[in-house]
Amino acid sequence: MIWGAVLLAFACWGITFGWTGGNFWVKIGLSVLAVFSYSLFWQKPRIHLRFNSLLLGLFSAALLYSIFFMGHQLAPYILPGAKTQVGGIYSLGEGTSKVFIFLLLFFITGPGEEIFWRGFFQENLMKKWGNLQGFTAATLIYAGVHVFSHNLMLILAALVAGTFWGLLYLWKRDLLVQITSHSLWSAVIFAVAPIEG
Repeated sequence: MIWGAVLLAFACWGITFGWTGGNFWVKIGLSVLAVFSYSLFWQKPRIHLRFNSLLLGLFSAALLYSIFFMGHQLAPYILPGAKTQVGGIYSLGEGTSKVFIFLLLFFITGPGEEIFWRGFFQENLMKKWGNLQGFTAATLIYAGVHVFSHNLMLILAALVAGTFWGLLYLWKRDLLVQITSHSLWSAVIFAVAPIEG
């Protein structure tokens, strides 16, 4: 079950970044749907609608956006060519409607990634290896599938975001918090207020 999830995730992200044909956002959406469906086959997610969860998700999304905004300002002083690589990430969306990107990230990739990566993958690794080891392995693999982008800033971004959401899940074990945080953060940072500008 776990190794199948790892292989599927690497295959999907490998195709998304490695295959130059097709629309990037459609490819990532299909990749997330594939891993999400895999997780649903093995485990049904438990999501409880609570106002406090929505509020914490909103706050954590704003906090993560602030971390990325500050990181973007500091990155050029630490990594030469950082701004060019960030521009490369945003160029993946060229020619695609911002409304489409927002809707895709908010309603499909945000929820789908959190249900798969944290609710299924990290949860099962923590049960198998313990909380710290499971969190660490899940976070490294989450960042690892982004190596196919050949973009160091995107890999580091996945590592930072994956660590943030992984710790959040380790703390609260609440998928509504995760989904709210990931969906809002990704939709805003890619379609509403890109940090590149």
